[in-house]
Amino acid sequence: MTSHQNTQTMKPATAAKKLGVYLEATPTEFQEGVVSRTELNALQADPPEWLQELRRNGPHPRPVVAAKLGVSIAGLARGGITEPLTTEQIDALKRDLPEWLQKERATQAEVRKEAARIKAQKAERAEQADRPRS
Repeated sequence: MTSHQNTQTMKPATAAKKLGVYLEATPTEFQEGVVSRTELNALQADPPEWLQELRRNGPHPRPVVAAKLGVSIAGLARGGITEPLTTEQIDALKRDLPEWLQKERATQAEVRKEAARIKAQKAERAEQADRPRS
């Protein structure tokens, strides 16, 4: 009996998400095909020029825009940013620092601080639970 492995493939949207790029900005052949796990690994290991260009200059998908601005995806929406942005547009927002961006960054900082507090609290409780009772 011969064993053969099925090639795992994914939709272009999934591959674009894993690569951190905006699907509509990728080449047509990428958008219309399927991507195997092997092809995805090759794209990640040795990105072609079009992928390097997209990662460098955009347009970037919302998760990447949010990360570059230091806000949540919901924060982008509250700030009126619903479309992909280029690196140049992101840099302009960082320079201009509109009020909504300042507010969302502060909100994000509070969320991170609270998450760290909860994590420390859980670790302390776990440590106390592990101590032998005398």
